[in-house]
Amino acid sequence: MTLRKPTLARISGVGVAVPPKLLTNQDLEKMVETSDDWIVERTGIKQRHLVEHGVTTSDLAAEAALDVLKKTGVSPEDVELIIVATITPDMHLPATACLVQHKIGATRAWGFDLSIACSGFLYALQTGAQFVGNGVHKNVLVIGMEVMSSIIDYTDRATCIIFGDGGGACLLQPSPSEQEGCFGDFLFEVDGSGGDSLCVPAGGSKMPTSQETLDKRLHFVKQDGRAVFKYAVRKMPELCVNLLERNNLTGSDIDLFIPHQANLRIITASAERLGLPMEKVLVNINEYGNTTAGTLPLALDSALKRNLLKKGDLILFATMGAGLSAGAALARWGF
Repeated sequence: MTLRKPTLARISGVGVAVPPKLLTNQDLEKMVETSDDWIVERTGIKQRHLVEHGVTTSDLAAEAALDVLKKTGVSPEDVELIIVATITPDMHLPATACLVQHKIGATRAWGFDLSIACSGFLYALQTGAQFVGNGVHKNVLVIGMEVMSSIIDYTDRATCIIFGDGGGACLLQPSPSEQEGCFGDFLFEVDGSGGDSLCVPAGGSKMPTSQETLDKRLHFVKQDGRAVFKYAVRKMPELCVNLLERNNLTGSDIDLFIPHQANLRIITASAERLGLPMEKVLVNINEYGNTTAGTLPLALDSALKRNLLKKGDLILFATMGAGLSAGAALARWGF
């Protein structure tokens, strides 16, 4: 089965970094008006991981990067490009990729950050694959990492139950053939008219930091849950179906569906639309919550630990998030 316009770049390894501290639903019951049953019913989340004070996104990103490099036997000095997908950088500048480059000793690498929230890792993965597939680089690190606790208001029940910290890194390398791993076709889309539905209002050029923005708690994530949910349950499966159809595929051709872990109801709705049994759907939102750009690498790691992937398997990735943004992509697993 040949994919449309395959890119001969493959994921050679996956590394993760998740802080050990847990915030359970029972913990949240003591903080806001909620309950374990209410959270599980509406989101599927049982717990999420949070960093200790002082731990940064670049700290976790460097940990995940070193993890995958150790697993693949690649020296940091051989890394040529680092792409970090995050909306929680250590600071506005420099880019988190620069800090990671220094922390892991990737002295020959260049890099940049990619910021489009939950869609970030999949967008970054496709970006990195182009540099490898066209022969420019042989070792590209793509990292999806968040310290969401730094921008979450723990008095806001609508958001504090959802998000957690952590993420992972993938090493992209050239693939000798499509059968030994490749990136296939993809569909990405944004709808900026929904930008206010999921945003951090203050801290940018539109609303610079002031005493007023601090008093109004405008530096935290604000979400119109109904609008985001409606967009997600419509757009994520829509892009998946369109992508499969233009590659003459159906859900039955997919070996594993790896969706963004935003909400269990969104995941199950997407699987039903694709005609996929849940045995072919990776779900780990119960363990980590929504780690934004970190969910897909964490999901890949879970798939490997559960022995759900073998060489040659066809993976369908899907994502959606702030922007509003969405995407779907196909990949042939290479190891």
